[in-house]
Amino acid sequence: MKNSLVLSPLSLAVFGLVASLSGHVVAQTSAELDTIVVSGSRSDTKLSETPVSIGSVKRAQWDADKAKSVGEIINSIPGVFWNDLGNEQHSMGIRQPISTNAVYQYLEDGIPIRPLGVFNHNALNETNMNGSGGVEVVKGAASSLYGSNAVGGAVNFLTQKPSRTPTGYLGIRHDNTDGFTRVDSGASNTWGDLGLRFSHYSSHRDTNNWQQYSGGKKDSFTLRGDYNLSSTSWLRASVVHTDLFSETGGNVSEANFRNEAKRGESLNTFTWRKDKTTRANLAWEGETTRNGMTTVTLFARNNDHGQLPNYSFSGNNCAKGSFTACLGKINNNHVESVGVDLKHEQNFDWLRARLVTGIYIDRSQNDFVSSNLDVVRDPVTLRYLSYSPSTNQSGVRDYGVGISNDAVFAQLEFSPADKLRLVAGGRYDSIKYDFQNNKTPVGSDNYGAANGQQTFARFSPKLGATYALTQASSLYSNVSAGFTPPEVSQLYGSRIVPNLKPASYENVELGWRALLASQIKLDTAIFRLTGKDTIVSYKEADGTNTNNNAGSTTSKGLEIALRQDLTAWDWRIGGTWAKHTYGKYIVSASENYSGQVMPSAPDHVINAQVGWKVTSDARVALGMVKQGGYWMNDANTVRYDGHTVWNLNASQKLQGGWEVWGQVRNLTDKVYAHSASTTYKGTGTYTPATANSYLPGAPRSLMLGLNKSFGAL
Repeated sequence: MKNSLVLSPLSLAVFGLVASLSGHVVAQTSAELDTIVVSGSRSDTKLSETPVSIGSVKRAQWDADKAKSVGEIINSIPGVFWNDLGNEQHSMGIRQPISTNAVYQYLEDGIPIRPLGVFNHNALNETNMNGSGGVEVVKGAASSLYGSNAVGGAVNFLTQKPSRTPTGYLGIRHDNTDGFTRVDSGASNTWGDLGLRFSHYSSHRDTNNWQQYSGGKKDSFTLRGDYNLSSTSWLRASVVHTDLFSETGGNVSEANFRNEAKRGESLNTFTWRKDKTTRANLAWEGETTRNGMTTVTLFARNNDHGQLPNYSFSGNNCAKGSFTACLGKINNNHVESVGVDLKHEQNFDWLRARLVTGIYIDRSQNDFVSSNLDVVRDPVTLRYLSYSPSTNQSGVRDYGVGISNDAVFAQLEFSPADKLRLVAGGRYDSIKYDFQNNKTPVGSDNYGAANGQQTFARFSPKLGATYALTQASSLYSNVSAGFTPPEVSQLYGSRIVPNLKPASYENVELGWRALLASQIKLDTAIFRLTGKDTIVSYKEADGTNTNNNAGSTTSKGLEIALRQDLTAWDWRIGGTWAKHTYGKYIVSASENYSGQVMPSAPDHVINAQVGWKVTSDARVALGMVKQGGYWMNDANTVRYDGHTVWNLNASQKLQGGWEVWGQVRNLTDKVYAHSASTTYKGTGTYTPATANSYLPGAPRSLMLGLNKSFGAL
């Protein structure tokens, strides 16, 4: 299936607005705006010359903020909302509603954490935040550089480089209310041409804290080595391993959410998720031409994702008033990958131009197996008590999919005038699924599709420009395309393989970066992201569900970031105001939500912090996270009102490399929900007690920490 996106007149007009500007400007922008980023072009580039909305968080900021999770790091970037589902499980919203959809690309050092076709919204729990030196988020469609799923954005974690001198780190923290304890450790040094860094953290959350059956644990380490082969070539190798186990307590009812004594109750007593993942990269970089640099990265993945999910419980027996079993499932998803990413950067100084080209090859094998369980539920308390293997194994899965992804990409950057930088690029992806079903259909049992192959192809273009208005101010514009191929589960989940094609997206944005009076930094953008051929599960007249390309969406909004760093004070604020609507969304003959606002789409999100440096070694900071309200259903009839959560941080550095710190989290003890949903579809009787469910946020808690640093980190 071959498709290419045609740039709309509106897109070209926005691009032309920046490209045609001329007049009273100077050639260079202020050094304050020239932060170096890599994710906007896959090469070191000044932010002022990057025509894309990109946010970054340096390691120094999350060390200062004492972030508990990856989400608290990236949520300080406007337009990014990592939604906490417990024990580093998460959903995401970047220029999209908060969801578990495959519309993001998660990367580490520019290499996808997972292969295409087996996206999972929890993929960022496979990172080691203690081994990262920073993170960059490209907002909007980025398929021209990173391929499939980079629709809402691409999140790129950068492993931390080895230190030049001996350094070390030890840290421990504990949260009294959450029952959460984490230990961080690391060491680094360079010996001649060889530099090594080891980073580790281990976390544990008690099973029963304020929230029943919400325990978990994670161990993660990163080992990175850099070696200078010569003055013009280098080697970089890294291994990242994570081992996560999480109990999954699930949501609570409307009544329990409103009742403080029952807010932390769980109906589940045995459901869980396990992720054991290993990634290895070996990169060679060297000067292969005059003014040219080539990077060859070999990579491998070996992942196991197992779960006994509470959302799988089904069957009439689940509602019976006796100790009879309903049906549940247990499954394991195994992924093995090998691949190569080849990139060449060529500078043409006489043209004031740079060309970045590359080839990406990924070969992955995805094996999935599931079994049915008999689950016993208490008819009075409604708690799920136990499970055992079921004699009913109808509908179980046992299959393997070979996944091939071959791509070529190129991006040309050039300056026809001192103040103007133009960018044009694109990527062509070829995708192939080779499905092998290890089950044979028997009678009416549905064991999935027959053996077969599916291929897809897509070209994703990009146009952009930056324009220096003054030494301290620049505009940028970007028109880019993204796509999401059908996931393995969408293609092969039933006997009949649907005739699906990739969903396509177009992103248009106009941004302004500036250094204002008193050294206040500004970065703001307006955007419009439209999607078509999105995959919709349609309910037929006979009650069966089929997948088809029948949806379209529009997301538009404003993102703004302001920050100032003074001697005694520092502050930052990031805000997003957005609206996400269905263009076309028909899920059955009686359910048409075209034109409605999409659910789980807050109308605004604000993340802010103000810090006071009491002394050179002591700091106090007050932070705020404000989430606007959103609809809980497609019909726009049930709404969550949103919330504001305040957090207070304080830290004191002591002699000998020691630091003591504390956080009061949810300072005002606000009752709020990480997610809110309803089964009510807008017609018939609305009963909140049975229709609505919430994942409650934690009450006020105190976290204390102690760190010890060795050497200059």
